[in-house]
Amino acid sequence: MRLLISLAIVLISQGLHAQSPVSWQFQALKKGEQEYEVILRATIQPGWHLYSQQQPKDAIAIPTSFQFNNNPLVVRVKNVKEVGKMQKYTDKTLGVTAHQYSNEVSFIQAVKLKAKVKTAITGEIEYQVCDDEKCLPPKKVPFTIALNG
Repeated sequence: MRLLISLAIVLISQGLHAQSPVSWQFQALKKGEQEYEVILRATIQPGWHLYSQQQPKDAIAIPTSFQFNNNPLVVRVKNVKEVGKMQKYTDKTLGVTAHQYSNEVSFIQAVKLKAKVKTAITGEIEYQVCDDEKCLPPKKVPFTIALNG
């Protein structure tokens, strides 16, 4: 059933224009000797919401996810944490729930460099946004964030 609903959402939203109501900013904050916080900040246009990485079991939303490319000089510490005001949404028509953000949310990944070098962390974000009437197809955004040992 969830697959059918998700497929219907994607098919319905295919006709919508491709511009995303989310803009991304990327930065690295040095936290210590060879330690950084990599920040992936989403700014969300009014009326839209972006889904959390963790969704309830009954959710049909596509959670935000991160694919980090392998870099032998970088070690990721723990999981990506979310900083923002998470909303727990319940769709009264479909009876499903979702964890989502409006306005803005930051996703933070702690990393350590194995040596004092200049390198970068690269990867891709996959996310979906919806408003009260429709959902846009999932979108992938590549990122490159410099780490200056």
